[in-house]
Amino acid sequence: MLLDPPEGHLSISTNPILEHIHRRLHFLANSFFSLMDEEEDQTHSLIRNLVNSTSARYNLHAMRTKYLGIILILSIFAVSSAAIAQTRLKKKWIREAMFYKKLPDGSVRCELCPRRCIIPEGERGYCQVRFNKGGVLYTMTYGNPAAVHIDPIEKKPFFHFLPGSKALSIATAGCNLRCNFCQNWQLSQTTPEYTRNYDLPPDSVVAIAKRTGCQVIAYTYSEPTIFYEYMYETAKLAHKAGIKNVMLTCGYIEPEPLRELAKYLDAIDIDLKGFSDDVYRYIGKGRLKYVLRTAKVAKEAGLWIEITYLVIPTLSDSEEQIRRMARWVVENLGDTVPVHFLRFYPHYKLTNLPPTPVSTLERAIQIAKEEGLKFVYIGNVPGHPAENTYCPRSGKVAIRRRGFFLIENKVDKNGYVKECGERLPGVWK
Repeated sequence: MLLDPPEGHLSISTNPILEHIHRRLHFLANSFFSLMDEEEDQTHSLIRNLVNSTSARYNLHAMRTKYLGIILILSIFAVSSAAIAQTRLKKKWIREAMFYKKLPDGSVRCELCPRRCIIPEGERGYCQVRFNKGGVLYTMTYGNPAAVHIDPIEKKPFFHFLPGSKALSIATAGCNLRCNFCQNWQLSQTTPEYTRNYDLPPDSVVAIAKRTGCQVIAYTYSEPTIFYEYMYETAKLAHKAGIKNVMLTCGYIEPEPLRELAKYLDAIDIDLKGFSDDVYRYIGKGRLKYVLRTAKVAKEAGLWIEITYLVIPTLSDSEEQIRRMARWVVENLGDTVPVHFLRFYPHYKLTNLPPTPVSTLERAIQIAKEEGLKFVYIGNVPGHPAENTYCPRSGKVAIRRRGFFLIENKVDKNGYVKECGERLPGVWK
């Protein structure tokens, strides 16, 4: 018996202390009811014998005392730690949001993602990082990344974009999907009040990229759309400094914001969770059509595109879904768009399913090739031959990889395979 927050707009005060207490008590309620569920049969038995059994009365009282004690202790923790949460969110990390409209009743309509939340005064949108105060929409994710790492570009994954380059990778808390398998759920399924944040404005991000020799800045890990303003300003500065910008996204963004961002982006990796609305509704509370629209807009904007497809047993591993996905990519994006079939591992809330069999991934590659895709890969299986890029002309390995690391690269900076002169699609310099 869990208490689920509504999927729409949560009625949460923008007062950080009250909000912190609200979230902690919601957690405590869920914990309480989970405990009650676990001992439901024992409780019912005790109640049935309550009238005639002094022992049962004593045991029920002890059980109730245990639960109330847990809630009391954790409630004290919630209140006492509220001040900590308040100090974590600095005023300079809160900025007026882009892409919204003010409504006559004081509400605002966010126009950043397809949810188009109508947010009343004092409340937040579905992503939980944008709030309405005084009829103005604010973002809480500007200059406060909770994750900052230097990764090989292959980790994103980008296989046809500056192979072997280093990507300064940043992300804030939050997401506009609710994927029940998310490997970064501690980051994506929370808000900035509950993460350890770096004070890193856009100019500092670019300065670090220069100092560490990163040719790329990657907006990744959670969902970059929800820290749009931060990403946008950073990308502008990076573009001016000659540093490439890449976005790893679930694709849940409206066309206008993406077109504006694309002026400074170089590449986008769109992560498909499956290829049916039923799958999207179940695992992420989203709609496939908006993700596909994003891919089309990215192509129109001239961005380099790579696609990842998570192959989840019983959910997105059917031949019918994979074949339709591959056919759609060929017809709408082109047959040279790289597609990465990623192995699923049980994580977060989706732990009842097994890891994807490697044979299923190999069958997915075969299907994709049958539909006309020329560059298909397997991810999350280190050492598999399908991590490599093969020359379409000779069939030989042009780029050899293992896991996230480049082992050998026979492609020059103009995209030509050195041994045979075949030109591969991608961004090579």
